Parts: sequence; structure tokens; C-alpha cells
Amino acid sequence: MKESKQTCSWPTSDQLLIKYHNNEWGVPVHDDRKLFEFLTLEGFQAGLSWLTVLRKRESFRKAFDGFDFNKVAAYDKTKIDSLLQNAGIIRSKLKITSAVTNAKAFLTVRKEFGTFDKYMWGFIGGKTVHSGFNDLSELPARTELSDRISMDLKKRGFKFVGSTIVYAHMQATGMVNDHVRNCYRYKELVRKKFAELT
Repeated sequence: MKESKQTCSWPTSDQLLIKYHNNEWGVPVHDDRKLFEFLTLEGFQAGLSWLTVLRKRESFRKAFDGFDFNKVAAYDKTKIDSLLQNAGIIRSKLKITSAVTNAKAFLTVRKEFGTFDKYMWGFIGGKTVHSGFNDLSELPARTELSDRISMDLKKRGFKFVGSTIVYAHMQATGMVNDHVRNCYRYKELVRKKFAELT
């Protein structure tokens, strides 16, 4: 009989959440298109569950040209209107227009820093913060650092980047490893960090 691995409790029994937890959450992301995807999806999640977004993720990818920030930045009223008719995504005009605004701001950040990756990871010196919480109840919704990043993003013209959304982005893209200590993924990600150092 195969021994089941201990994991964080939040994925419950939903296969999409389990797959996301096991393969993506907390894994360092340094690809700008992927970072834009997470930033956009987290903006669309506001007021909803992450599972709702995950279920629509493939539809979002098709609707937003694979999250090509260059293309999204060029979306006009006609394109926005067509997205509002797309039942496969979350049809919020405010969130859709914010995604376009964010793509433009994203390009500006890339001009200044070379990549959005350098900009975001620069806040933590390019290295994942391994939180080491023992229980899910210890996980914060936001931190002083996410407050600071949120403020900076807002100054740069980004929308739907409140501190809670920013912290969720940090968790998703591996800026912080918030798997609990007894989760096998926490240990794997810490081991990966040490393997890279040796």
C-alpha cells in the first residue's frame, strides 16, 4: 500500500486544487509571461475563490492570447467588448479593463528594469523566503513587504494590486514558500534551494 504524503490542508479533495498545490504553488517563477498570468488571474480572483479562477484558467489563456502582455496592452474597446461576451471567463468590465491597464504598466516596468521578474524579485533580493509555518492558521493574508510592493505597484499605475492580492501573488510565484512545515512540498522546495546553493 502506497503511503500518502502529508500536505497542506487547503487543497481539500478537489483535483484541480491538489494539482495546483503539488505542482505550482510556491514554485519560483521567473518567466515574465507567467508572472503576468498570475498577476492577472489574482486580480480576477478578487472577491471570488481561487478554485473559480482555476476552473476558468484555460479559457482565460485563450481569451487573453496566452497572457502575452504585449498583445493585452494593445487591446481596444472592440476587444474588451468581445471579452465581456466570453462566458468562459469572469466577465467583469472593471477587471478586464484593469488587465489591459496592468499590461501597459507591466511594459513600463520592463523598460525600466529589463524584466518584471527583476523588479518583483528585487524586493526580496532574488531569493525565496521560506516561512516555515507549522499550521495553516499562521499564514498571513498580507505582510509589511506585500504592503510595500502593493504601494509601489499602485504608484506605477497597476490596478487590483492591494496588499492581499500581492501576497497571494508572492505565494503563487514562490517569492514566499508558505507550505506548512509538515507538507512534503515545503521540504522539497527548501531542498531545491540548498541544492542550488551547492
